[in-house]
This record gives sequence, structure tokens and C-alpha cells, in this order.
Amino acid sequence: MKPPIRVLVADDHLIIRQGLRLILETEPDFEMVGEAADGAEALQLCVELKPDVVLMDLRMPGMDGLTAIEKLRSVQPEVAVVILTTFNEDALMMRGLRAGAKGYLLKDTDRET
Repeated sequence: MKPPIRVLVADDHLIIRQGLRLILETEPDFEMVGEAADGAEALQLCVELKPDVVLMDLRMPGMDGLTAIEKLRSVQPEVAVVILTTFNEDALMMRGLRAGAKGYLLKDTDRET
């Protein structure tokens, strides 16, 4: 059996972080290792916790998700970043993908996805 995928969630909304924690805790293939309320905290936790995947909101106070993705690429390029956003804006998604994200999910995506 392979080890679970270690996930860090970066989102400024507590209810989103808690909801994702509840979902991920019921899935044996995932382990939620941390939560961040902004990009700077996400970077710090990535260095400390070494997640495999970061679910990164784009619009957060302080350091936004795009800036955090760019900085994370230079510090820990092995971490896969998936954008998690409510904004279905092509230009914003493309900026995130160019910054180094591996993909994106809209927050209204169903649990199975």
C-alpha cells in the first residue's frame, strides 16, 4: 500500500479549510497536513511540513496565491500546486498555470472530482 498524498490547504476562508479537512479525512489516499490563511503562511508551512500537494486559493489577503505559487516554485519545485478558486476567469487561471500550478479546481467542484 502506498503512503497517502500529503495535502496542505491555503485559503483565507476558515469554512473552506474546515470543509476540505472533513472531506480529506474520510479519504484513505489523502492526509491533510496543514492549513494556511494566506500565501505567506502557506510558504512557511510548505517548508516545515513538506506536503506533496498544495490546494491554493488565488485571492487571499496579504500574499495572494499567485505570488505564493511563484515563490514556492523557487523554494520547493517538487510540491504540486493545484489552484482552488471560485473565479472561473481564464486569464487568472492561465497566470496561475504559468506561475507553476499543475492544475485548478473550482470551489463548486463535486467531491468525487
